[in-house]
Amino acid sequence: MLGNDYKTQTCSIAGALEVVGERWSLLIVRDVFLGLRRFDQLQANLGIARNVLQARLERLIEQACSSAAATRTGPPRYEYRLTEKGIDLWPIVVSLMQWGDRHTPPPGGPAVVLEHRGCGGRVDEHRICEKCGKPLSAREARGLPGPGAAPEHPLLLRREREAAAAAGARQGDAAAQASAA
Repeated sequence: MLGNDYKTQTCSIAGALEVVGERWSLLIVRDVFLGLRRFDQLQANLGIARNVLQARLERLIEQACSSAAATRTGPPRYEYRLTEKGIDLWPIVVSLMQWGDRHTPPPGGPAVVLEHRGCGGRVDEHRICEKCGKPLSAREARGLPGPGAAPEHPLLLRREREAAAAAGARQGDAAAQASAA
């Protein structure tokens, strides 16, 4: 059985595997790209044991791929964000996602589709906008729920939260206008 230590390998691929070479680490990175920032969100979405998640988060922080910042409200909790080193994993995550969409597609189609924030064009397999032709970075693209997204997919849940917040704001505005009249 292959261990998780590649120190005898003089190879950049082996070095990368030292950092993100087991499945939970890349899935955590994927989820942070999708907007999940708190431990409980990551744990619920991944279905990972708490101790395993804690160990993987600590490893990503130790390797400077992620950082943890205490939230400002409530009991001490942390919000996990990707560092520049972690954001540099975006092409790898996109390539794995697109490879999976071609060779192991979810029922119903891709769970996530990528869109250029600037013009709304789809992102192709080379991370280039199909509409305007611009090569894209992680910050210039966004993930949207695809046709194969399960109802509990983080992007669908975020869309529901945003819609509820917008509806609440509209109700608040209407109430303020009514009381002003």
